[in-house]
Amino acid sequence: MSLFRIDASIRNEGSVSRAIADIVEGSWREDAADVSVTRRHVGLDPVPATSWAASVFADRSDLASMTGEQKEAVALATTLVDELLDADAYLFAVPLYNFGVSQHFKAWVDLVITDPRIAASAGQPLRGRPAVLVVVRGGAYGPGTPREGWDHASGWIRRILEDVWGLDLRVVESEFALVGVNPALDQFKDLAAQMRAEAERLAADHGHHLAGPVAG
Repeated sequence: MSLFRIDASIRNEGSVSRAIADIVEGSWREDAADVSVTRRHVGLDPVPATSWAASVFADRSDLASMTGEQKEAVALATTLVDELLDADAYLFAVPLYNFGVSQHFKAWVDLVITDPRIAASAGQPLRGRPAVLVVVRGGAYGPGTPREGWDHASGWIRRILEDVWGLDLRVVESEFALVGVNPALDQFKDLAAQMRAEAERLAADHGHHLAGPVAG
């Protein structure tokens, strides 16, 4: 069974999203046989910011008309979509940065959907396949908190994964990741530990979802 995993953290060490995603992957490995994993670390190895526009305006029906930049962008989009289509299950680890979608994850999504095989008119070729989204936030954004509604990323990501691509999605959310880093959050140390433990428990549980049946 094959897993496609994407990490959007910009950290080499100490990434909470990567650590929680590791738990999901480990749980999946317990259930899946003959496993293989394709990885994209877009936070550390970003998709070029110019690739989206180059691919959007490339005339795929006329290779001779493409510029060198367009050919490279289309080739990269093809590779990225090949990775998605070849996988049986999916794991997305995306931190909240500056209250919005990680630019690296957005650049990857934008380039992917320029490929006609996964465009909105393509009939959802990924529909029904199992997926887990790991969302990590530095502070707290839940109901009743001062920053309730400030997370402008998670809803958009779910729209892409669930509604546009039709994945059978489970979500793990972990908050207060900056406790222990930002002294202003020290008072929430115990609460942060409880939230982290619950996120790790849920990550292990959702990892088994990835090894479930795949809709044809």
